[in-house]
Amino acid sequence: MKRAFSATVTTAIAAALLASTASIPAFAHEESMAAISAAVADDRRPEADVARDGLRKPAEIVHFAGVEPGMTIAEIAPGGGYYTRILAESVGPEGKVYALMPAFFANRPGGLDGINALAAQYPNVEVVVADFAALDLPEAVDLVWTTENYHDLANGDIGPINASAFDALKPGGIYFVEDHSAPGTGTSATSTLHRIDPAAVVEQVTAAGFVKEAESDLLHNPDDAHDVNPREVQPTSDKFALRFRKPE
Repeated sequence: MKRAFSATVTTAIAAALLASTASIPAFAHEESMAAISAAVADDRRPEADVARDGLRKPAEIVHFAGVEPGMTIAEIAPGGGYYTRILAESVGPEGKVYALMPAFFANRPGGLDGINALAAQYPNVEVVVADFAALDLPEAVDLVWTTENYHDLANGDIGPINASAFDALKPGGIYFVEDHSAPGTGTSATSTLHRIDPAAVVEQVTAAGFVKEAESDLLHNPDDAHDVNPREVQPTSDKFALRFRKPE
C-alpha cells in the first residue's frame, strides 16, 4: 500500500523546480516524476523519515538530481537510509542502488545492521563497504549521490574522493551534492560547524573534471545565520544542492 499522496504532486515538483535557480532538466519526464512520487509515498518508509519530508522536499530534490527509472546509483554514506529507500523505489526493479559504507562502520559491532536490514527490504539495494577515495564497484554507475556529508569528506583530502566519483561514473553521468551551507567560508567551517561553502564545493568538484550543470535553492533558508552547527537546528539549516555532469 501507498501513503496518501496528492494527485498534484507532479505539478508541485515542476513548480518548485521552476522556482529554484535551476531550470527543469531536459531529461525530466512523466515516468520519472511518477516513479519518484510513488517512492516518496511508499508505506515502507519509517514515520520518522516521513515527518522530515516537508523540509527536506525529497521528491523535488530527487527529481532535480536527475534520477530516472533503471538508473544505477552509488550513494556515499547513506546514514539511516532516508534517501536510500526513495532512490531504490525511484530507479525501480531494473535499477540498482549501491549503498557505500565506510570501513569503520563495518568494523563496529553491529555497524552495518541498520543498512543491511534496509537492503533486505529492497532487492535492488546492495551494501558495499568502500574506500570513497578508491571506489571499486561491480559496474559503472549513472549517478553518484551524497547528501549532508560532503563537508565531512572535505575535512580530509577531497581530491581523490571526487576523482574516484568521476572514475566510477559512466560518461555523461551525474554527481549530486547536497549539504549544509556556509557561504563565504571556504572549507574553514567543515569540522567546526559541519557546513561548507557551496563555492568551495564547485571549485573542488570541477577540479576533478566535472562540469557544473545546475544549482537549486529548494532547501535555501534565508533565516539561517550560518553560525550554528546544523545538528542543533536540523532540519531547518540552509542547504544547497548541486548537480554536476561528467563529460561524454
